[in-house]
Amino acid sequence: MTALLDRPQTSPASPTPPSAPPKRRSRRRWRIQLWHVLLLPLAFAWVYPFLWMVSTGFKTQNDMYRNGASLIPEEFTLDNFVRAWTVGRFGEYTWNTVVFSITVVVLVVLVAAPAGWALSRPTLKGRKVILIVLAVSMFIPSGYTIIPTFVLVNWLGLGNGLLGAALAQAGPSLVVPVLLYVGFFSQIPKELTEAAQVDGAGYFRTFFSVVLPLAKPVTGTVVLLNFVFAWNAFFIPLIFTLGNPMLRTLGVGMYGFFGTNTSDWTGLAAAATISVLPVVVVFLFLQRYFIEGIAGAVKS
Repeated sequence: MTALLDRPQTSPASPTPPSAPPKRRSRRRWRIQLWHVLLLPLAFAWVYPFLWMVSTGFKTQNDMYRNGASLIPEEFTLDNFVRAWTVGRFGEYTWNTVVFSITVVVLVVLVAAPAGWALSRPTLKGRKVILIVLAVSMFIPSGYTIIPTFVLVNWLGLGNGLLGAALAQAGPSLVVPVLLYVGFFSQIPKELTEAAQVDGAGYFRTFFSVVLPLAKPVTGTVVLLNFVFAWNAFFIPLIFTLGNPMLRTLGVGMYGFFGTNTSDWTGLAAAATISVLPVVVVFLFLQRYFIEGIAGAVKS
């Protein structure tokens, strides 16, 4: 009996989870590889228009008409890019588009961030009504409001200019950024802002010094979305630069490659490649903030 009591008490070993049989694991691996094989043609079909656009920019007109669907140019040339940059004036249009897009982004962030912070406070009277109106306004086509917008911008004396076009573009683009900021700011702990107020920070200092730095992911998302939309915009820049063709953006400038009887398809492909590359670069730099901002704004 004493010997039994003197034995060290050993805890029972924790059961190890049974591993999947080798046959099942190999079957799962083959299933994943099969899905990859099936999705490869779909991925190629998805990126084919972009690859065709880039390759056509390096083709001659005869090569494009003979082998239009081919992705490999038979006669490699850079004349299309030179013609688009000089004759097509895409050098000037690129600068106009940069100024236009950055102005739109700055206007949207300056308005949407404070508006989102104010609407995220539960004590704001009429908060739900304002949010409902914002959500409903998302479904109004921009073409329905272009006439009052045009009249208002001309009344401000900003017609036929990039600033007026940026104001007209930024106005309808505010709804989604405001809702993103509202969703993010509503998750900030109340104790954080109260601590800043106890330290003597006012409303605006609390917002700019405490709240806004925390919203970098949402700000990155707003910057990326509105930069892409402004860069690819066509309708509003077309309306507000009709009287001043020197201020056309890239989206409007590409329309000049279409003639009455003929179209410069290779020059158009080169121009489209020039206009797409900056957007791709910006997206690669801000994609992390884009994913984090979307996840943080919709997280409950």
